[in-house]
Amino acid sequence: MTDSKLQVIPLGGLGEFGMNCTVIRYGEDIILVDCGMMFPDAELLGVDLVMPDLTFLKEHQSQVRALILTHGHEDHIGAVPYLLSEIDVPVYGTPFTLSLVERRMEEYDLEKEPRLIKVKPKQAIAVGPFKIEFIHVTHSIVSAVALAITTPLGVIIHTGDFKVDPTPTDNELFDLHTLADYGKRGVLLLLSDSTNADRPGYTESERAVKPRMEEIFSRAEKRIVVSCFSSSIHRIQLVLDLAEEYGRRVAVIGRSMTSVTEIAHSHGLLSIPDGILLRPQDAMDLPANKVAFLVSGTQGEPMSALSRVAVDNHKHVSVERGDTVVLSSRIIPGNEKAIFRMIDHMSRRGADVMYGSMNPPLHVSGHGSIEEMKLVLNLVRPRFFMPIHGEFRQLSKHARLAEHLRFAGLEESFVMDTGDILEFDQHGARKAGRVTVGHVCIDSGSVDDVVQEMVIRDRRLLSEDGIVLAIIAINRHTGKLESPPEIVSRGFNVGADGSSFTDAAKGIVAKTLESSSKEEKTDWGVMKEKVRADLKRYIVKETSRRPLILPVIMEV
Repeated sequence: MTDSKLQVIPLGGLGEFGMNCTVIRYGEDIILVDCGMMFPDAELLGVDLVMPDLTFLKEHQSQVRALILTHGHEDHIGAVPYLLSEIDVPVYGTPFTLSLVERRMEEYDLEKEPRLIKVKPKQAIAVGPFKIEFIHVTHSIVSAVALAITTPLGVIIHTGDFKVDPTPTDNELFDLHTLADYGKRGVLLLLSDSTNADRPGYTESERAVKPRMEEIFSRAEKRIVVSCFSSSIHRIQLVLDLAEEYGRRVAVIGRSMTSVTEIAHSHGLLSIPDGILLRPQDAMDLPANKVAFLVSGTQGEPMSALSRVAVDNHKHVSVERGDTVVLSSRIIPGNEKAIFRMIDHMSRRGADVMYGSMNPPLHVSGHGSIEEMKLVLNLVRPRFFMPIHGEFRQLSKHARLAEHLRFAGLEESFVMDTGDILEFDQHGARKAGRVTVGHVCIDSGSVDDVVQEMVIRDRRLLSEDGIVLAIIAINRHTGKLESPPEIVSRGFNVGADGSSFTDAAKGIVAKTLESSSKEEKTDWGVMKEKVRADLKRYIVKETSRRPLILPVIMEV
């Protein structure tokens, strides 16, 4: 590759929700924009987190100059500890975003102290051949920024996640002027959030939630339990303000809710009225109409605070008849069963549970809808456009939207897959091959607990076809069977005639041992493989199923 080529390579976040991670490379210099994780789907049994495969970055780690963060949501910062455990690189972000990164770092034991460098909107930094300006945007989390990355071949605008909120609760408006200035001067490439590309109109302002919340606080006769994303500082501020207005004190419940609230308050992003906070252990002693709870766990995660409250298993909070429970969040696809099960538990106990679509709304999206996407496209007017952040249907809709606008100067839109290389030179832009990408599955939140594909395959096999143990007792001196083999199965249904199947399987194992030479019998590795192969052949033939077969040889 010559120095005159610029490459944009998504390592995650295209064709999927989460794992947002984009490489921008010029010559021998690389910067990385965001490094997020996503939660696993049901097929990844026992996996807690999924992170992008960073093989490309490891192979070129001497060229990686910086990691630039747009905001503090987990799908943009969740894999930062995993990256820093592999590559020592400076991390740039707003103070609040970096504080959330530091909170995640506490769970990991990194060899080197991370280099976290604070920046603020309107500030510009130089990293190798890149100049990066941070542009304030409105989103469902505070301190979110877009990036204007000036390269030797032109300007790349990366929107991060955004919506164009005309009335944000903190009065910090989307900096459309700076975006428009870059548009006037000329933009080579726009990378823009596509999450709501299938939603017409405008996304409602954060202030649209206030009328519904006011109604709830004004009419609730007993306790109010509000659950929202812990990163929704605007929503938390609204609950605190309404609690003060209606004479209630607030208990903050859940580890993530408590820590993010503390971080936001320490940065002056959350104003907590004097005397309004209450220790969780004291909350149930107050009159029911004098208390409100802020609880994490909107998605029904099994051990989250709200899930434990729902089944009356929380040491400080319980929901009783007449209490009002408010889920001020969206239902993330895939979590429906867990959320509705949690709602059912609270409804059984007589609580009034409010959730889902309402007018006025309980929740508004943090992502721009079609009209906001049009606005950004018209302001930036790029030569080339590449939609990011979303599944393929959203990316393709966003690309068609850009083509329909037909503003002067747009030469081409690129709908890319994770791993595709978009390459620029003096002659234009084109797709130019692929790099290694994929998913890294993490079992318990530690970067050391990477789950291999083989482990997930075995878990899937166990869940679908069960397990069969062949237990064999062999005399160590003679190599003969001390007793007939035992067959134990779990999660493997052998039908009504189970005893004859088991007897036949025992016979297969005994026959395998009898037909083996003395030398084979002394090599237990060989014997296990022979038993496994013969049992597998028999079981597949008889049942058409493929359980996990584990021969266990005991020396007597």
